[in-house]
Amino acid sequence: MKSEHENHGNGYGTLFLCATPIGNLEDISFRVIRTLREVDLIAAEDTRHTIKLLNHFEIKTPMTSYHEYNKVDKARHLVEKMREGIHVALVTDAGTPGISDPGEELVRQCYEAGIPVTSLPGPAACVVALTLSGMSTRRFCFEAFLPSDKKEKQRILEELKEETRTIILYEAPHRLVRTLGEIGEALGNRRITLCRELTKKYEEAWQTTVGEALEKYESQEPKGECVLVIEGKSFEKKEEEKKQVWEEMSIGEHVAYYESLGVERKEAMRMAAKDRGISKRDVYQKLMGK
Repeated sequence: MKSEHENHGNGYGTLFLCATPIGNLEDISFRVIRTLREVDLIAAEDTRHTIKLLNHFEIKTPMTSYHEYNKVDKARHLVEKMREGIHVALVTDAGTPGISDPGEELVRQCYEAGIPVTSLPGPAACVVALTLSGMSTRRFCFEAFLPSDKKEKQRILEELKEETRTIILYEAPHRLVRTLGEIGEALGNRRITLCRELTKKYEEAWQTTVGEALEKYESQEPKGECVLVIEGKSFEKKEEEKKQVWEEMSIGEHVAYYESLGVERKEAMRMAAKDRGISKRDVYQKLMGK
């Protein structure tokens, strides 16, 4: 293949990260189709799934499997192939390789081996859902699927309690009710946009709340892979909670708190005054018992 990254003089092949449709086959790019035809080998998360895509576009390139359970050893094998000059395209079942899938391991090993990597942009369910959500798109965090381990999941949810950015989660339909319940318990009844069947005929982006979604799907079986876009905690709410904490302290305790963090007394007084919306002189007089 005449690679867009011509071997850099070392004779190595290139790894092409090829984004594939998340539902609608028309979303594939001309560049991805051409690359899949021209590379020497396609590494696919599920060859049974990818063969349908290749057949649709009459692509005859050989395939090999690359998935979560063989990602380390198979990545080494693919790296050796690319060292020999073989060009490899990596595809996931749907969307952009490396996003919530084992592709990141292959990319890491390629960089360590000095093999060129390029990414061919295209569909990603998290971005499609975010743009559809009606939530703030300026700042967001992507958590993919919550961990299956209970302690790890609880740790993540505790972190998300204070997250002010828009939060994006993936979830399978059979776990949706449980996950909505856990989100509601940890984060409260936040506004969410629940996206299903993205880019497909029955695409849905439902603006609702955690509580309303839970009520609906406790009585109605959800269908299709889901993306949950959850509003972040507002700065105003965070400031209100902080103010409540400060008001429960005496001014002396407030200043002592900052001093315990290694802040000098004068600066601790200034910070306490700012938290409480009063002057530094007022803090000083209270400390002096005036």
